[in-house]
Parts: sequence; C-alpha cells; structure tokens
Amino acid sequence: MASDPRNLLPLKPLVFQVLLALSDSPRHGWSLVREIQRHTGGEKILPANFYRTLRAMLADGLIEDAPRADPARRDFRLTALGRTVARLEAGRLYLLMNDARTRRLLRKEP
Repeated sequence: MASDPRNLLPLKPLVFQVLLALSDSPRHGWSLVREIQRHTGGEKILPANFYRTLRAMLADGLIEDAPRADPARRDFRLTALGRTVARLEAGRLYLLMNDARTRRLLRKEP
C-alpha cells in the first residue's frame, strides 16, 4: 500500500473507472462491468484484464471486499484510500482538461 496516495497517480483508465463505479455503493464484478460499459459507450472489457485489475486494486488497498447479501457473489467497495485517490485523479484530470480548453483544443462547456 502506498504511503502517499499521489504515488499511485496517474491511474490507468480502467482503475479510475472502477473507482468511479464504486463511489456510490458496493458492487459485484458483473455490475461493475455493466456500469463501466454504460459510461464508456459499451467499450469491451476483457474479463482476464478486469479481474487482474481488481486483484491489483485490492492489493493496493483501493478497494476491499464488502459484506455480502448474496454469498454466491463477491462484492467490492471503496476504501478511504480509494476515495482519496479517486479525488486526486479527478482533480488531475480536471486541470488537464482546463489546460486543453485554454489551448483551444476543446471548446468551452455548453
């Protein structure tokens, strides 16, 4: 586990997407996949890569097992570290997007 959450930045897109999907409530793996696909336009997520990413996030302390209502599935939730890292990454991306707008690479928000 990282002593300084900033050492985990920048996040891989899938890691950030998992953190975003878990920011509201715990979810099981398939629910995470569906939520991420919904927000990425149906982009395909390879199962092996997805579960490898979850294992790495568990090892880094970004997510943890959540209490289960259904013992047949494994639910995940954000840790305090995961929420902090998600906020830091969102702020980092926000600054990048503002810089892109300033340089007229993107139009201003409607």
